Amino acid sequence: MSVPTIKLNTGHQMPIIGLGTFLSKPTEVQAAIECAIDVGYRHIDNAFIYQNENEIALAIEAKIKQKKVKREDLFIASKLYCTFHDPKDVRPAIVKTLENLKDYLDLYMIHFPVPFVNNGNLIPKDENGDILHGDVDYVDTWKAMEKLVDEGLVKSIGVSNFNKYQINRILKESKVVPANNQIELHPYLLQDELIQLCRQNGIAVTAYSPFGSPTRPWVNEADPQLLKDPDVIKVAERLGTTPAQVLIRFHIQRGIAVVPISVTPSRIESNFQVFDFELSKEDMELLRSTNITHRSYLLLQHSSHKYFPFSENYEE
Repeated sequence: MSVPTIKLNTGHQMPIIGLGTFLSKPTEVQAAIECAIDVGYRHIDNAFIYQNENEIALAIEAKIKQKKVKREDLFIASKLYCTFHDPKDVRPAIVKTLENLKDYLDLYMIHFPVPFVNNGNLIPKDENGDILHGDVDYVDTWKAMEKLVDEGLVKSIGVSNFNKYQINRILKESKVVPANNQIELHPYLLQDELIQLCRQNGIAVTAYSPFGSPTRPWVNEADPQLLKDPDVIKVAERLGTTPAQVLIRFHIQRGIAVVPISVTPSRIESNFQVFDFELSKEDMELLRSTNITHRSYLLLQHSSHKYFPFSENYEE
């Protein structure tokens, strides 16, 4: 089947569902992507910090050789890591990613607005084990990203984890409007105001962590479990679907792209089977009605930095 797409402000089409690759081990991600392409996924979401770009390249190459897909049918996204925010480091960073992927990129995003010191370590730390943050302004980083488009190194550029204030600064102080803002989204974190701002300015939105990231390494037993939420289960049972399918469909019906993560073939296939049913207006209202506000990726280790994007009410 042909995957529905979202038209970016650059004119390019982004498939509305993709395979996320965060926490996907290099030994597992190649098989996962090959499976996903066979199932019908055409959008692969990645980032330099995931450290699995080479395996992604092998998967894409294998499927192209098998004539399962053409490269132009795929939408490959990656992200600029926090140690490369200095404008002089932006171009070398994408060049390295392009070398790893052995191909071009459809979308390149600033992964997180908070910069790290670039001392050669992926996670730069001081003698106390605290992360060494930098002071590079993300607007300066964005202006360096704009040059990547001018050079033809990437088709579209965007951001990830940027809040309303930060989006507005880029709109006011730069010449290129981001094509996409990738943010954590699910019924426990609706972010309506941020989505509205993006839409008003022609910025597409992609949802990561659509299930509340139940397998994240720092999960707490006391954290709410979205896949076990009674309302999610109620809707799934009525429709004869899985809770995960309901949560993916929730975003699709909001006009938001979604990149669920899995390396399990059965789940990869199941997560894609979301185009043969529809959530009713009542279903959508029920899923939106939770009084829980919970962010899985709060990243408090960066909360002291002036560009930390997650304020207390998750909207500022």
